[in-house]
Amino acid sequence: MWYWIFKFVLIGPVLRIFGRPAIRGAHHIPASRPAILASNHLTVVDSFFLVLTVRRRITFVAKNEYFTEGGAKGRAKRWFFTAAGQVPIDRSGASAAESALNTARKILDDGKVWGIYPEGTRSPDGRLHKGKTGIARVALATGAPVVPIAMHGTRRVNPVGSRMWRFGKVTVTVGEPLDFSRFAELRDNRHVVRAATDELMHVLMTLSGQEYVDDYALRRPA
Repeated sequence: MWYWIFKFVLIGPVLRIFGRPAIRGAHHIPASRPAILASNHLTVVDSFFLVLTVRRRITFVAKNEYFTEGGAKGRAKRWFFTAAGQVPIDRSGASAAESALNTARKILDDGKVWGIYPEGTRSPDGRLHKGKTGIARVALATGAPVVPIAMHGTRRVNPVGSRMWRFGKVTVTVGEPLDFSRFAELRDNRHVVRAATDELMHVLMTLSGQEYVDDYALRRPA
């Protein structure tokens, strides 16, 4: 319930004023089956506009610290991220990546939609950076289709380094789903996993019109 209140009552009106969002190709998102939504990542508000424009509920994984802070501020953060459709994972220790992937598999096994940014973090320079292979590993293990999504205009609404939003036009472009199930028997082959990831990033590059950089994006401070 809180997810829909968050979407339509709390953030929806504000996002429509600032971003005038539109979505293209929404029919590519399965109406009921599990699916992975894989998007480029330009700025913080990408997730909000994605949640607003996609009809199905999207679940992201977020670092555990967002859910464990004490006091009134901590409770507000916990409610905010839960309402926004995010679930906590412990990103400390050597098993952090595997924990995130296991959580993603559980989301898909429950027939839900998992949202992820293959670059792993926001682009530091507006270009599209090399994708991390976790998304391909999950897709190969679950058989869920990967739906590529390109965000346009969010960087103008929420400029990097600025706390003030600006007026702009946000467009969410949804591409045709990618089916990696044909490689399922080779899901433990790291070359296959890398190739599937690179195929996704090529599609995202085409959809977004961004320049591609064959290097990982550096994580921004929290």
